[in-house]
Amino acid sequence: MPSPSPGAPEPERRRTPRRARGQRAFRLARPDGGELHVEVEGTGRSAVVLCDGLACDGFAWKYLRPALVGQRRVIHWHYRGHGESPLPPPGVPPSIPQFADDLAALLDSLRLRSAVIVGHSMGVQLALEFHRRHPARARALVLVSGSPGHPLDTFHDTTLLRRALPSLRRGAERFPRAAAALTRIGVRSGLAMEIAMSTEVNASLLRRADLQPYFEHVQRMDPRFFLRSMQAAAEHGAEDHLSDVDVPTLIVAGDRDRFTPTWLSRRMALEIPSAELFLVHGGSHTALLERPEEVNRAVLDFLHRRAGSRRPGRAPIGPAPVAPVRRRPPGAGGGP
Repeated sequence: MPSPSPGAPEPERRRTPRRARGQRAFRLARPDGGELHVEVEGTGRSAVVLCDGLACDGFAWKYLRPALVGQRRVIHWHYRGHGESPLPPPGVPPSIPQFADDLAALLDSLRLRSAVIVGHSMGVQLALEFHRRHPARARALVLVSGSPGHPLDTFHDTTLLRRALPSLRRGAERFPRAAAALTRIGVRSGLAMEIAMSTEVNASLLRRADLQPYFEHVQRMDPRFFLRSMQAAAEHGAEDHLSDVDVPTLIVAGDRDRFTPTWLSRRMALEIPSAELFLVHGGSHTALLERPEEVNRAVLDFLHRRAGSRRPGRAPIGPAPVAPVRRRPPGAGGGP
Protein backbone atom coordinates (compact mmCIF):
# COMPACT_ATOMS: atom_id res chain seq x y z
CA MET A 1 0.00 0.00 0.00
CA PRO A 2 1.39 3.44 -0.86
CA SER A 3 2.72 5.31 2.19
CA PRO A 4 1.62 8.84 3.06
CA SER A 5 4.01 11.48 1.83
CA PRO A 6 6.04 13.52 4.35
CA GLY A 7 4.04 16.24 6.05
CA ALA A 8 0.73 14.59 5.30
CA PRO A 9 -2.09 15.37 7.74
CA GLU A 10 -3.14 12.61 10.10
CA PRO A 11 -5.86 10.55 8.38
CA GLU A 12 -9.31 10.53 9.93
CA ARG A 13 -10.43 7.26 11.44
CA ARG A 14 -12.80 5.50 9.11
CA ARG A 15 -15.73 3.36 10.10
CA THR A 16 -15.65 0.02 8.33
CA PRO A 17 -18.42 0.33 5.74
CA ARG A 18 -21.31 -2.07 6.05
CA ARG A 19 -21.60 -4.45 3.13
CA ALA A 20 -25.04 -5.05 1.70
CA ARG A 21 -26.14 -8.64 1.52
CA GLY A 22 -24.71 -10.21 -1.63
CA GLN A 23 -22.12 -7.44 -2.04
CA ARG A 24 -18.44 -8.20 -2.44
CA ALA A 25 -15.51 -5.81 -2.36
CA PHE A 26 -11.93 -6.07 -3.52
CA ARG A 27 -8.90 -3.93 -4.20
CA LEU A 28 -7.45 -3.66 -7.69
CA ALA A 29 -3.72 -2.93 -8.07
CA ARG A 30 -2.52 -0.81 -10.98
CA PRO A 31 0.92 -0.99 -12.65
CA ASP A 32 1.95 2.48 -11.42
CA GLY A 33 1.35 1.52 -7.78
CA GLY A 34 -2.15 2.94 -7.47
CA GLU A 35 -4.91 0.87 -5.88
CA LEU A 36 -8.66 0.99 -6.39
CA HIS A 37 -11.45 -0.05 -4.04
CA VAL A 38 -14.25 -1.82 -5.94
CA GLU A 39 -17.69 -3.01 -4.83
CA VAL A 40 -19.93 -5.35 -6.82
CA GLU A 41 -23.49 -6.40 -6.14
CA GLY A 42 -26.55 -7.59 -8.00
CA THR A 43 -26.88 -10.15 -10.74
CA GLY A 44 -27.57 -10.19 -14.44
CA ARG A 45 -25.67 -10.17 -17.69
CA SER A 46 -25.80 -6.39 -18.01
CA ALA A 47 -23.47 -4.30 -15.85
CA VAL A 48 -23.68 -0.70 -14.68
CA VAL A 49 -20.66 1.20 -13.32
CA LEU A 50 -21.24 4.15 -10.98
CA CYS A 51 -18.62 6.93 -11.25
CA ASP A 52 -18.57 9.53 -8.47
CA GLY A 53 -18.01 13.24 -8.44
CA LEU A 54 -14.92 14.92 -7.03
CA ALA A 55 -14.35 14.17 -3.33
CA CYS A 56 -17.25 11.73 -3.28
CA ASP A 57 -17.33 8.10 -2.24
CA GLY A 58 -20.86 7.10 -3.17
CA PHE A 59 -23.24 9.34 -1.20
CA ALA A 60 -25.03 10.44 -4.39
CA TRP A 61 -26.08 6.88 -5.26
CA LYS A 62 -28.02 6.25 -2.05
CA TYR A 63 -31.35 5.80 -3.86
CA LEU A 64 -30.36 4.93 -7.42
CA ARG A 65 -27.95 2.13 -6.52
CA PRO A 66 -30.48 -0.17 -4.81
CA ALA A 67 -32.95 0.45 -7.63
CA LEU A 68 -30.35 -0.71 -10.15
CA VAL A 69 -29.27 -3.74 -8.11
CA GLY A 70 -32.68 -5.29 -8.53
CA GLN A 71 -32.17 -5.46 -12.29
CA ARG A 72 -28.45 -5.42 -13.11
CA ARG A 73 -24.95 -6.10 -11.89
CA VAL A 74 -23.85 -2.86 -10.24
CA ILE A 75 -20.20 -1.85 -9.80
CA HIS A 76 -19.19 1.10 -7.67
CA TRP A 77 -15.56 2.09 -7.29
CA HIS A 78 -13.52 4.75 -5.54
CA TYR A 79 -11.02 6.85 -7.46
CA ARG A 80 -7.44 6.98 -6.27
CA GLY A 81 -7.23 8.90 -3.00
CA HIS A 82 -10.99 8.78 -2.55
CA GLY A 83 -13.02 6.71 -0.09
CA GLU A 84 -11.39 3.34 0.56
CA SER A 85 -8.81 3.75 -2.22
CA PRO A 86 -5.43 4.84 -0.85
CA LEU A 87 -3.42 7.77 -2.09
CA PRO A 88 -1.32 6.94 -5.16
CA PRO A 89 2.48 6.84 -4.86
CA PRO A 90 4.29 10.21 -4.82
CA GLY A 91 4.93 11.50 -8.30
CA VAL A 92 1.76 9.96 -9.79
CA PRO A 93 -0.62 12.92 -10.24
CA PRO A 94 -4.33 12.35 -10.83
CA SER A 95 -5.94 12.99 -14.21
CA ILE A 96 -9.24 12.25 -15.90
CA PRO A 97 -7.58 10.07 -18.62
CA GLN A 98 -5.85 8.12 -15.83
CA PHE A 99 -9.20 7.52 -14.12
CA ALA A 100 -10.69 6.41 -17.46
CA ASP A 101 -7.92 3.86 -17.92
CA ASP A 102 -8.42 2.71 -14.32
CA LEU A 103 -12.04 2.05 -15.23
CA ALA A 104 -11.01 -0.02 -18.25
CA ALA A 105 -8.71 -2.08 -16.01
CA LEU A 106 -11.59 -2.54 -13.56
CA LEU A 107 -13.77 -3.99 -16.34
CA ASP A 108 -10.89 -6.28 -17.32
CA SER A 109 -10.61 -7.54 -13.75
CA LEU A 110 -14.33 -8.45 -13.81
CA ARG A 111 -14.08 -9.95 -17.31
CA LEU A 112 -16.61 -7.49 -18.66
CA ARG A 113 -16.42 -6.46 -22.29
CA SER A 114 -18.64 -3.43 -21.76
CA ALA A 115 -20.93 -1.73 -19.28
CA VAL A 116 -23.31 1.18 -18.91
CA ILE A 117 -21.31 4.06 -17.47
CA VAL A 118 -23.20 6.32 -15.05
CA GLY A 119 -21.38 9.46 -13.96
CA HIS A 120 -22.29 12.22 -11.53
CA SER A 121 -20.57 15.63 -11.59
CA MET A 122 -16.87 14.96 -12.34
CA GLY A 123 -17.99 11.44 -13.22
CA VAL A 124 -19.59 12.94 -16.34
CA GLN A 125 -16.15 14.00 -17.57
CA LEU A 126 -14.82 10.54 -16.75
CA ALA A 127 -17.64 8.82 -18.63
CA LEU A 128 -17.05 10.92 -21.75
CA GLU A 129 -13.28 10.41 -21.58
CA PHE A 130 -13.81 6.68 -21.12
CA HIS A 131 -15.92 6.58 -24.28
CA ARG A 132 -13.25 8.52 -26.14
CA ARG A 133 -10.45 6.17 -25.07
CA HIS A 134 -12.40 2.90 -24.95
CA PRO A 135 -15.44 3.38 -27.22
CA ALA A 136 -16.30 -0.30 -27.62
CA ARG A 137 -16.56 -0.76 -23.88
CA ALA A 138 -19.29 1.81 -23.15
CA ARG A 139 -22.70 0.24 -23.77
CA ALA A 140 -24.51 3.45 -22.87
CA LEU A 141 -23.90 6.65 -20.91
CA VAL A 142 -25.96 8.25 -18.15
CA LEU A 143 -24.59 11.73 -17.43
CA VAL A 144 -25.97 13.29 -14.24
CA SER A 145 -25.46 16.90 -13.11
CA GLY A 146 -22.16 17.38 -14.86
CA SER A 147 -20.11 19.24 -17.41
CA PRO A 148 -18.25 17.89 -20.45
CA GLY A 149 -15.12 19.69 -19.30
CA HIS A 150 -13.40 22.65 -17.64
CA PRO A 151 -16.05 22.84 -14.88
CA LEU A 152 -14.32 25.63 -12.96
CA ASP A 153 -14.90 27.93 -15.93
CA THR A 154 -18.67 27.67 -15.42
CA PHE A 155 -19.02 27.06 -11.66
CA HIS A 156 -21.85 29.41 -10.63
CA ASP A 157 -21.45 30.88 -14.14
CA THR A 158 -18.20 32.57 -13.11
CA THR A 159 -14.47 31.83 -13.35
CA LEU A 160 -13.84 32.83 -9.73
CA LEU A 161 -13.04 29.31 -8.51
CA ARG A 162 -10.66 28.68 -11.41
CA ARG A 163 -8.80 31.88 -10.61
CA ALA A 164 -8.67 31.05 -6.90
CA LEU A 165 -7.49 27.45 -7.33
CA PRO A 166 -3.74 28.20 -7.72
CA SER A 167 -3.69 30.06 -4.41
CA LEU A 168 -5.69 27.32 -2.69
CA ARG A 169 -3.26 24.71 -3.99
CA ARG A 170 -0.20 26.62 -2.87
CA GLY A 171 -1.62 26.98 0.61
CA ALA A 172 -2.55 23.30 0.91
CA GLU A 173 0.78 22.09 -0.48
CA ARG A 174 2.71 24.29 1.94
CA PHE A 175 0.51 23.80 5.01
CA PRO A 176 -1.34 20.48 4.57
CA ARG A 177 -2.03 19.95 8.26
CA ALA A 178 -3.50 23.42 8.65
CA ALA A 179 -5.66 22.92 5.55
CA ALA A 180 -6.93 19.61 6.92
CA ALA A 181 -7.64 21.19 10.30
CA LEU A 182 -9.62 24.03 8.74
CA THR A 183 -11.66 21.52 6.75
CA ARG A 184 -12.47 19.55 9.90
CA ILE A 185 -13.51 22.72 11.72
CA GLY A 186 -15.81 23.71 8.87
CA VAL A 187 -17.44 20.27 8.83
CA ARG A 188 -17.68 19.62 12.57
CA SER A 189 -18.97 23.09 13.36
CA GLY A 190 -21.80 22.61 10.90
CA LEU A 191 -20.72 25.68 8.93
CA ALA A 192 -20.12 23.75 5.72
CA MET A 193 -23.55 22.15 5.94
CA GLU A 194 -25.28 25.48 6.61
CA ILE A 195 -23.59 27.11 3.62
CA ALA A 196 -24.52 24.22 1.37
CA MET A 197 -28.13 24.08 2.53
CA SER A 198 -28.61 27.82 2.14
CA THR A 199 -26.81 28.44 -1.16
CA GLU A 200 -26.04 25.25 -3.09
CA VAL A 201 -28.85 22.69 -2.79
CA ASN A 202 -32.62 22.74 -2.63
CA ALA A 203 -33.11 22.63 1.15
CA SER A 204 -36.83 22.03 0.74
CA LEU A 205 -36.15 18.71 -0.99
CA LEU A 206 -32.81 17.47 0.36
CA ARG A 207 -32.49 15.76 3.73
CA ARG A 208 -29.44 16.86 5.71
CA ALA A 209 -28.72 13.25 6.57
CA ASP A 210 -28.31 12.50 2.85
CA LEU A 211 -25.70 15.25 2.42
CA GLN A 212 -23.73 14.65 5.63
CA PRO A 213 -21.75 11.66 4.23
CA TYR A 214 -20.24 13.97 1.62
CA PHE A 215 -18.77 16.28 4.25
CA GLU A 216 -17.60 13.35 6.34
CA HIS A 217 -15.68 12.07 3.34
CA VAL A 218 -14.23 15.47 2.43
CA GLN A 219 -12.71 15.87 5.89
CA ARG A 220 -11.00 12.48 5.52
CA MET A 221 -9.33 13.37 2.24
CA ASP A 222 -5.80 14.69 1.97
CA PRO A 223 -6.46 18.36 1.06
CA ARG A 224 -3.53 18.35 -1.36
CA PHE A 225 -4.91 15.40 -3.31
CA PHE A 226 -8.38 16.91 -3.25
CA LEU A 227 -7.10 20.09 -4.89
CA ARG A 228 -4.84 18.18 -7.29
CA SER A 229 -7.91 16.24 -8.42
CA MET A 230 -9.85 19.48 -8.78
CA GLN A 231 -7.03 20.82 -10.94
CA ALA A 232 -7.18 17.67 -13.07
CA ALA A 233 -10.90 18.17 -13.63
CA ALA A 234 -10.41 21.88 -14.34
CA GLU A 235 -7.85 21.14 -17.06
CA HIS A 236 -9.79 18.33 -18.73
CA GLY A 237 -12.21 18.81 -21.59
CA ALA A 238 -14.29 16.42 -23.66
CA GLU A 239 -16.32 19.08 -25.46
CA ASP A 240 -14.64 18.12 -28.74
CA HIS A 241 -15.79 14.52 -28.31
CA LEU A 242 -19.53 15.09 -27.85
CA SER A 243 -20.42 14.73 -31.53
CA ASP A 244 -18.53 11.40 -31.61
CA VAL A 245 -20.55 9.77 -28.84
CA ASP A 246 -22.27 6.92 -30.66
CA VAL A 247 -23.99 5.06 -27.82
CA PRO A 248 -27.37 5.69 -26.16
CA THR A 249 -27.01 8.63 -23.80
CA LEU A 250 -29.27 10.02 -21.09
CA ILE A 251 -28.48 13.43 -19.61
CA VAL A 252 -30.04 14.27 -16.24
CA ALA A 253 -29.93 17.83 -14.94
CA GLY A 254 -31.49 19.82 -12.14
CA ASP A 255 -33.00 23.10 -13.27
CA ARG A 256 -31.52 24.80 -10.16
CA ASP A 257 -27.99 23.41 -10.44
CA ARG A 258 -25.38 26.12 -9.84
CA PHE A 259 -22.30 23.88 -9.67
CA THR A 260 -22.79 22.77 -13.27
CA PRO A 261 -25.45 25.12 -14.68
CA THR A 262 -28.31 23.54 -16.58
CA TRP A 263 -27.33 25.12 -19.89
CA LEU A 264 -24.28 22.82 -19.95
CA SER A 265 -26.56 19.78 -19.96
CA ARG A 266 -28.74 21.32 -22.65
CA ARG A 267 -25.66 21.93 -24.78
CA MET A 268 -24.48 18.33 -24.32
CA ALA A 269 -27.92 17.09 -25.32
CA LEU A 270 -27.76 19.19 -28.48
CA GLU A 271 -24.31 17.99 -29.47
CA ILE A 272 -24.48 14.28 -28.59
CA PRO A 273 -26.32 12.47 -31.41
CA SER A 274 -29.58 10.90 -30.28
CA ALA A 275 -29.16 12.03 -26.66
CA GLU A 276 -32.10 12.37 -24.30
CA LEU A 277 -32.42 15.11 -21.70
CA PHE A 278 -34.33 14.70 -18.43
CA LEU A 279 -34.80 17.90 -16.42
CA VAL A 280 -35.48 17.60 -12.69
CA HIS A 281 -37.79 20.37 -11.54
CA GLY A 282 -36.34 22.05 -8.47
CA GLY A 283 -33.27 19.85 -8.61
CA SER A 284 -29.80 21.19 -7.80
CA HIS A 285 -26.41 19.48 -8.10
CA THR A 286 -27.82 16.80 -5.80
CA ALA A 287 -30.94 16.09 -7.85
CA LEU A 288 -30.27 12.36 -7.40
CA LEU A 289 -31.10 12.81 -3.71
CA GLU A 290 -33.72 15.56 -4.00
CA ARG A 291 -36.15 13.81 -6.31
CA PRO A 292 -34.94 10.19 -6.24
CA GLU A 293 -38.15 8.58 -7.42
CA GLU A 294 -38.28 10.73 -10.56
CA VAL A 295 -34.59 10.26 -11.36
CA ASN A 296 -34.69 6.52 -10.70
CA ARG A 297 -37.72 6.11 -12.92
CA ALA A 298 -36.10 8.07 -15.75
CA VAL A 299 -32.84 6.11 -15.54
CA LEU A 300 -34.50 2.69 -15.33
CA ASP A 301 -36.83 3.53 -18.19
CA PHE A 302 -33.90 4.66 -20.33
CA LEU A 303 -31.90 1.51 -19.59
CA HIS A 304 -34.90 -0.68 -20.38
CA ARG A 305 -35.57 1.04 -23.70
CA ARG A 306 -32.12 1.82 -25.01
CA ALA A 307 -29.30 -0.01 -23.24
CA GLY A 308 -29.97 -3.45 -24.61
CA SER A 309 -28.13 -2.90 -27.90
CA ARG A 310 -24.72 -1.51 -28.78
CA ARG A 311 -25.86 1.24 -31.16
CA PRO A 312 -28.54 3.84 -30.47
CA GLY A 313 -31.57 4.41 -32.59
CA ARG A 314 -33.51 7.62 -32.89
CA ALA A 315 -34.31 9.22 -29.54
CA PRO A 316 -37.95 8.43 -28.73
CA ILE A 317 -40.54 11.15 -28.85
CA GLY A 318 -43.80 10.69 -27.02
CA PRO A 319 -44.96 9.83 -23.52
CA ALA A 320 -41.53 8.84 -22.19
CA PRO A 321 -40.46 10.99 -19.19
CA VAL A 322 -37.61 12.55 -21.15
CA ALA A 323 -37.67 16.14 -22.34
CA PRO A 324 -37.28 16.39 -26.12
CA VAL A 325 -34.25 18.36 -27.27
CA ARG A 326 -34.47 20.83 -30.12
CA ARG A 327 -31.25 20.90 -32.09
CA ARG A 328 -29.90 24.18 -33.35
CA PRO A 329 -29.01 24.65 -36.97
CA PRO A 330 -25.32 24.55 -37.90
CA GLY A 331 -23.54 27.74 -36.92
CA ALA A 332 -26.05 28.73 -34.28
CA GLY A 333 -24.46 30.16 -31.16
CA GLY A 334 -24.54 28.39 -27.82
CA GLY A 335 -24.83 29.61 -24.29
CA PRO A 336 -27.15 29.61 -21.31
